[in-house]
Amino acid sequence: MTIKEFPDTQDKEPKAPISLTRVGVTGVKKLLKINRDNKRPIILLPKFNAFVDLPSTQKGVHMSRNPEAITEIIDESANQGEIHIETICANLVKRLLEKHEYALRAETEAKSEYIINKYSPVTRKKTQETTNIIARAIATKDETGKISVRKMIGAEVVGMTVCPCAQESVEQASKEKLLQFLDEETTEKVLEAVTFASHNQRGIGTILLEVSENQDVNVDDLIKIIQDSMSSPVCEILKRPDENKIVMNAHENPVFVEDCVRNMVMGLLEKYSDLPNNSMVTIKQVNEESIHQHNAYAEKVASFGELKNEFNM
Repeated sequence: MTIKEFPDTQDKEPKAPISLTRVGVTGVKKLLKINRDNKRPIILLPKFNAFVDLPSTQKGVHMSRNPEAITEIIDESANQGEIHIETICANLVKRLLEKHEYALRAETEAKSEYIINKYSPVTRKKTQETTNIIARAIATKDETGKISVRKMIGAEVVGMTVCPCAQESVEQASKEKLLQFLDEETTEKVLEAVTFASHNQRGIGTILLEVSENQDVNVDDLIKIIQDSMSSPVCEILKRPDENKIVMNAHENPVFVEDCVRNMVMGLLEKYSDLPNNSMVTIKQVNEESIHQHNAYAEKVASFGELKNEFNM
């Protein structure tokens, strides 16, 4: 007796013929080793989300194909030379469209903690700092079957910011007190020599940068741009001289949440002025307030061409 073959349930007609934008899996964890020429390899434990669109004629996606595709691409990348995580995402969305012949669009995202080594500013204590990296890719298939891919790489970094307006008010109040027993000239000399207090914030800066499929961006560059946009980087290990150095430096460089975003824009334009004008960038800054219950937020979404026009580059 032969077993009668039935079509897959997913291939049947749905009761409600409605197409769906994204169907797939989220939170697929994989151990990923990324080789770097003449440098130590990078070990990541990213979480992958992988989706395809679903036509109105299809009851469901073949869900197992998504984690299967992730595993295949990860295994293949281990045998390659230098490769970036956004390129892995780009390869993944193409594989998803191969496995889901009914789909016209595939999308994936990978997020992972990323460890960087650094030294404290004065005592040079070695420490490890944790940042987050984000990679995304989108593939679309036209009526001829041609696949186009866009990929994005980004980072999310914690730093320290100091409020400029509070610092100005503290300086003004201190000046009024000094003038009670010092002359104007001496008071001005004191004001120039002294760093004034302000309230601090933990800043969280994010850059997500779109690049062409054959172009790579070093995520370490993005991390440095974000760090440099704030009043000061932060450090896990700080002895007293280090702590003093960071606090003093931060208060000598007060910035608003808006300043952080603008500083990131200028850093990107300086580092990646050769990127195509149609490359999109999303820049965000969240300052977690210390004297309010709410937080401060600023964002810039633009193409590189628009950014260059604003700065007359």
